[in-house]
Amino acid sequence: MLDSVISSKSLRIHSHIRSLLSVSNSSVTLAVHNFRFLLLKGNKVIMKEKIIVENGAPPGGPYSPAIRANGLLFISGQIPLNPETGKLITNSIQDEVRQTLENIKVMVEAAGSTMDNALKCTVYLRNFQDFQSMNEVYATYFPGDIPPTRTTVEVSSLAKGVNVEIDMIALG
Repeated sequence: MLDSVISSKSLRIHSHIRSLLSVSNSSVTLAVHNFRFLLLKGNKVIMKEKIIVENGAPPGGPYSPAIRANGLLFISGQIPLNPETGKLITNSIQDEVRQTLENIKVMVEAAGSTMDNALKCTVYLRNFQDFQSMNEVYATYFPGDIPPTRTTVEVSSLAKGVNVEIDMIALG
């Protein structure tokens, strides 16, 4: 069964790699390297890769800052943390949005993509009165003819007391 699934996807797995395979619930996972996985499920092949960002803001918990899967790039919510100093940017909502989008841009570029490939953003604001100021800065990061879709919501609280958090899905 396993050999037919693998050969049907035109994959050649050498005997020394077979030890990396694990089979559970009719799916097969192959560790390609430390952060890449190939998942064969039924007749679908799903590539999942953790994006390593050397000069980006470190994650604030047990999650991946960015993952690429099947040509899409998923960027976890970013806050206005300056990765060089480790300090939060809190001067103004414009500065917070700018730093947050810079953090996203670093991740997108580490994955070999660009901000032009953004498909969807979600913006979380602590105060919806900041919408216009956020929008002015946000627009400078997506100047093309086809900006990403976006949802903006007001929330009562964000990590570390910041005023904005943004996540993104992009082509990657």
